[in-house]
Amino acid sequence: MSFFLTYSAENEEYLLQPAGYGLVIILLAAILFALHLLGKSASKSKAMQTRQLVYCSGAMALAMVTSFIKFASLPFGGSITLFSMLFICLIGYVYDVKTGIMTGVAYGILQFITEPYIFAPLQVLLDYPLAFGALGLSGLFSNKKHGLVTGYVVGVAGRYICHVLSGYIFFASYAPEGMNPMVYTLGYNATYIFPELILTVVILYLPPVLGAIGQVKRQAVNG
Repeated sequence: MSFFLTYSAENEEYLLQPAGYGLVIILLAAILFALHLLGKSASKSKAMQTRQLVYCSGAMALAMVTSFIKFASLPFGGSITLFSMLFICLIGYVYDVKTGIMTGVAYGILQFITEPYIFAPLQVLLDYPLAFGALGLSGLFSNKKHGLVTGYVVGVAGRYICHVLSGYIFFASYAPEGMNPMVYTLGYNATYIFPELILTVVILYLPPVLGAIGQVKRQAVNG
């Protein structure tokens, strides 16, 4: 265990060692390769496969950059960012739910590499690959009226649920004395998830934004 992780008694958390970073990077590369294989399995042309991988990688890059632009940050993780979740949800909306989820999982691993917060294996799964992978649920509504907005709300709700479960299981001790841990984690995660959700939905209903996203979807699918 110490080959990949070391325990910090001061912070009461595990810290990644170089071998641990290497293992996570290999996992990220494997998921990106799986995204490439997913394009092949869908009987897409070689140009379409390449374009899909480029758009997925670009979405992760944009999400990563905007995740560093924070309007507010909470002490135990979580922040209101410059619409970073939207870029991952767009992949599900543009392509399909499988591609969206896999892109979200890859992005979650990328987030883990840059800001690892480790208390237990299940906590890592809930807070990183599962939480961000849930953003890909936006693909369930890719062909529906108002599908982008509906998909975005559902994807963000999926991420919220993952963080709430993680908070209730692993961070209940941080709840103020006398407060129900579930109420605490519901409120804590809502303070950064919901403001970004509301702001993004407002932006998405602006006609220029809708038009631009529609153009991006046409180019991503048809070239």
